[in-house]
Amino acid sequence: PTLKDQMKVDIYEKDGNYNIVMDAPGYDKDDINIDCDNGYLTISAETSSEDNEENKNYIRRERRYGKFSRSFYVGDVDTDSIDAEFKKGTLKVVVPKVEEKPTKKQIQIK
Repeated sequence: PTLKDQMKVDIYEKDGNYNIVMDAPGYDKDDINIDCDNGYLTISAETSSEDNEENKNYIRRERRYGKFSRSFYVGDVDTDSIDAEFKKGTLKVVVPKVEEKPTKKQIQIK
């Protein structure tokens, strides 16, 4: 399975906010970092196996330990008002959009 298969994401817009809901099973809140820079929201997480028992002869080992990172373009947002919550293996990030200001202006000739 690919990273996207394991860290599934839903993104939707509601009440002027982007809502990002990501499954992060096996991670704790302290394992996850969220950064917003230059219009990109990056969610990364890292966990490691603290397996101190020696002489284990695994027949099968599927539980994943490691790190992941996913970035999403959110454009111009209010970074001071981004809110995140982690509950039961699901991360929810609410990103308030900034009202778009027109960048094109007609110049009057005198």
